[in-house]
Amino acid sequence: MKIALVTPYDYPFPGGVTEHISHLYACFREEGHEVRILAPSSRADVETVHPDVYRLGKRIIRVPANQSVARLTLSLTLAHRVKQILNAERFDVVHLHEPFVPALPLTVLRHSQATNVATFHVSRDTYFGYVYAKPFLKRFMRKLDACIAVSATAREFVSQYFPGDYRIIPNGIDVEAYERPQPPLPELNDGKINLLFVGRVEKRKGLIYLLRALPYVKYHFPNIRLVVVGAFDEEQIQEYRDFVHEAGLADVVFKGFVSQEEKIRYYQSCDIFCSPAIGRESQGVVLLEAMAAGKLVIASALEGYKTVVRHNVDGLLVPPADETALAVGLCRLLSDEQLRTRLAEAGRAKAQAYSWRKVARQILDVYDEAIRSRHRPALTQQLLPVPGS
Repeated sequence: MKIALVTPYDYPFPGGVTEHISHLYACFREEGHEVRILAPSSRADVETVHPDVYRLGKRIIRVPANQSVARLTLSLTLAHRVKQILNAERFDVVHLHEPFVPALPLTVLRHSQATNVATFHVSRDTYFGYVYAKPFLKRFMRKLDACIAVSATAREFVSQYFPGDYRIIPNGIDVEAYERPQPPLPELNDGKINLLFVGRVEKRKGLIYLLRALPYVKYHFPNIRLVVVGAFDEEQIQEYRDFVHEAGLADVVFKGFVSQEEKIRYYQSCDIFCSPAIGRESQGVVLLEAMAAGKLVIASALEGYKTVVRHNVDGLLVPPADETALAVGLCRLLSDEQLRTRLAEAGRAKAQAYSWRKVARQILDVYDEAIRSRHRPALTQQLLPVPGS
């Protein structure tokens, strides 16, 4: 099968959709399929470093979206090159991720004659782009042969604008990589309790609530250290550094961006993983990464996170945007070793269901069903008796 994976986001700049596409690419290739990635990119050498990537859109614009920043190309001159690629490659399946995010997926969908499959990743309260562009986007929706949502929350969000049949297939994780033992990081192997946060430092990720909870936790457990890992620069982290300084907090380490290999070592070197996000999380891949590494998880009780973590079964959930509740939850975990062991073991078992191989297999099944469905009407027409015969 010849497959195109299409993303509106700067590739391979770190992000959930980028990781999703990269892993699907690898799994599909392992199964013998031909795969190309169509993406904008700020990297001039992306087509050299990644030979199966078509770079469509060189100028990347940072657009505020979903309490985050999306790195997109808004170029309106993509159509000619897109048509060239589609005509040359003759894809069996064009798989568009966030198909209605401008501008690349819409351009590809407009000109695609292949079986078109879409994955909707994002969950939010309201998206005015959908509200105002709904009449325009309906004709694009009709070109989709199958739709996937990464969680029930994502499905509920998109279906309120575009009702339809959405298959829920979650984001996956590289289970084998996260559970494979790695050497502990020396700087975290000094007897202190390591609390880990992984993610960007946007407001919706809720890091400020974890920092506000930390003084209460350190009062009871002074040996705790918070490590913050993610793709952020000094300007983005400055307000959090200021808070740490003003609160007189010790043992807060802002590590910044690390490689995939280093990130796994941080997970395995921590004692507790915390995600205090305050909203708009469609699933929670970081929770699964920590669980696969065998680590205890405490997170906000968001609808997206509830699809991954069951409270008091394979993790602990607390009300979002509530530093007191977060502090109480952390203290409960730190004071109960039996609870920590039980939740961590259940979390590790839960993560097995989210391996990329299993996710990729489900998506390939959707492709097969969509291809059969697309050709069925034509076949039925051929088999109909000719009037008068």
